[in-house]
Amino acid sequence: MIEAITVSNLSKTFTLSKKQMQLDNAKSKVKVAVDNLDFVAYKGEIFGLLGPNGAGKTTTLRCIATLIKPDRGKIVVDGIDIKNEVEVKKRIAFLTNELKLEDQFTPNYMFEYFSRFHEIDEETMKKRREELFSRFGVNKFAEVKIGELSTGMKQKVSLAVSLVHDPDIIIFDEPTTGLDVITAKTVTDYLLELKAKGKSIIISTHIMSLVTKLCDRVGIIFDGKMKICDSLDNILALSENRDLEEVFFDLYAETGGKL
Repeated sequence: MIEAITVSNLSKTFTLSKKQMQLDNAKSKVKVAVDNLDFVAYKGEIFGLLGPNGAGKTTTLRCIATLIKPDRGKIVVDGIDIKNEVEVKKRIAFLTNELKLEDQFTPNYMFEYFSRFHEIDEETMKKRREELFSRFGVNKFAEVKIGELSTGMKQKVSLAVSLVHDPDIIIFDEPTTGLDVITAKTVTDYLLELKAKGKSIIISTHIMSLVTKLCDRVGIIFDGKMKICDSLDNILALSENRDLEEVFFDLYAETGGKL
C-alpha cells in the first residue's frame, strides 16, 4: 500500500482568551487540541477520523492542509513535507462547512477564479465545469449569486470549486453536517466514485453511520489523542455485534468519559 498522507507525532496547542476560558470552564490558557497524533492514510482509500466535537479532528485536517502550523511533528502529503505549502496545495482539495464563498459572486465566477488560481487552461476549465456542475446540479444556478442559493446548493458549489484542479487527495471536514438527506447522499455517493477512481480521501466526522458507509480504515480520537487506528473490519470485530457505536463508547469509557 502506498502512503498518501503520513502524520507523525502531531501536536498543536492554542492560547485561549479569557472569554474562551470561561466558556470552556478551562483552568489554563493553553488548550491542547492535538496530542502526539500518528496515522497513515493510503492511496485509493477513504480514511475516517472519528471523534466527538472538540476531539481535534478539524485541527488535524487544517494542519494537513497547511492552513495552520503544528507545534511539533511531521506531516507528509503525497511524498511532500507540508513545509512546502505550495506543492502540497496543488495536490489536495480541502473542504469544510466553514468555507464561505463570497455571496456577491456567481458559481461560474468562482469556478473560473479558482481555475486561474490553479493555472488551469481554458479548455480544461470548461470541461471540468461541465462535468462537476452537471454532476451536482449547479448548471441552472451557475449565474445566480451565491448569497441567494440554498445551503445545500452552496455546499455543492463549494465541492465543485474545491475539485476544480482534479486533485488526487481530498480532505473533507464533516462532509454531511448541516445538509439535507438528498444533498448528503449526493456528496457521499460522489466520494465513493472518487475512491473508485483511485483518489485518496480523508474525512472527519462524528457520525458513525457515515463511517460504516464510506471508510476503509478509521482512527478514533478523544481529546486530541488517537485511541485506535485500524481497518473498519478490525475495529468492528472488537464488538460482538460488530457495532461501531459500541466500540466507540467502550473506548470513551476507557478515557474516563461519562455519558
